[in-house]
Amino acid sequence: MPLGSYVRFTRANSSLVGFGFLMAFASSFGQTFFIGVFGPSIQREFGLSHTEWGTVYLIGTLASALLLPWSGKQIDRLDLRLYTLIVGCFLAFACFFAAGTLGPVMLVLTIFFLRQSGQGLTSHIAFTTMARYFELGRGRAIAIATLGFSTGEAVLPFAAVLLISVIGWRWSYAAAGAVMLLILLPTAIRLLKGHGERHRSHVAQQASMADQDDAVTSWTRAQVMRDRRFWLLMPGLFAPALILTALFFHHLNVAAEKGWSAEWITGNYVVYAGATIATSLAAGALVDRFGATRLIAPMLVPLVVALLAIGWGEAPIWVVIYFFFAGLSTGLAHTAVTAMWAELYGTAHLGAIKSLVASLGVFASALGPVIMGSLMDSGLSTGAVCYIFAASTAAGIGSVMLALRTPRPLR
Repeated sequence: MPLGSYVRFTRANSSLVGFGFLMAFASSFGQTFFIGVFGPSIQREFGLSHTEWGTVYLIGTLASALLLPWSGKQIDRLDLRLYTLIVGCFLAFACFFAAGTLGPVMLVLTIFFLRQSGQGLTSHIAFTTMARYFELGRGRAIAIATLGFSTGEAVLPFAAVLLISVIGWRWSYAAAGAVMLLILLPTAIRLLKGHGERHRSHVAQQASMADQDDAVTSWTRAQVMRDRRFWLLMPGLFAPALILTALFFHHLNVAAEKGWSAEWITGNYVVYAGATIATSLAAGALVDRFGATRLIAPMLVPLVVALLAIGWGEAPIWVVIYFFFAGLSTGLAHTAVTAMWAELYGTAHLGAIKSLVASLGVFASALGPVIMGSLMDSGLSTGAVCYIFAASTAAGIGSVMLALRTPRPLR
């Protein structure tokens, strides 16, 4: 893996790739791997079953998905600095609102605020910015931003478990809001210094390309939605969102069934993060050399292996194997999928296109926890649920392969 090229690339673009990394890290406060750590405490306090807690999560996340096509599209219209400021303040507010949740109705609003601001818009900012402003080195830029996700996955769940045991879940979420408002957001805004000139240069470049008969002329969102390839890609692309969200949401419940401690399963998030980091960096270089579409179908194979491992294994070592292969799949997905949209449909309307994709992905992630919770409440074991997920992922691989072999249509 050409680490030297990453070092040179980061030095040359330190502010913008640092911004992408930071926003991806900040999105952790609204991601399932972080919220899921608070799940058992919330279920106990409000007397919620697995299905009820999953349903609350489903409703809040679906509401976020419905709003995301509009809210995400605004990144194409507003100055990036203003958009980042609004979203960052929204995420801090969501964390403080979570700390003050008083009942199930407020809990639905809490999930909506966290998912819209964190999982939805903050990560949307990170990856849309990387894909838009890096025509050359796009894969490496996205890979570096992905490290923000991985750092959050490695550090925050274990830290949250420890913090909850000391000060409780409410004050722990309040602390997350304070970190966002006082540290992460000011740093992000500072990293965008001089962005106005960068954006003007980008707009001029796009105008120049529009005058050429280019094979990747930018598509509008409406045109993308009429493309058969787009819908054939969906089952495979959203398998990780649905399945890994479900598992991360219920990790502590899975651990209880398997006889593993909460500290063991959250402590091994570092394995997941490490595999994601290594794979993202390798995938970034491969995307820049060969293109993103060649990596889409292979990214799902490690997920199948991960599901079989966590479903079949009972010994604690299977947690390590599961997280390793899940990280391989996630690393490929984070880097290749974001770059693929720019390759297939151009960058002029990338915010609108990615907000549509993000909305559908949020919808899929909303279904995951409630599907898994319902299956567990109906008496199915973790193993049986994972085998069902593995079969659906294998079907998704076939759908992706069919999509990428479908000829490019005229718009």
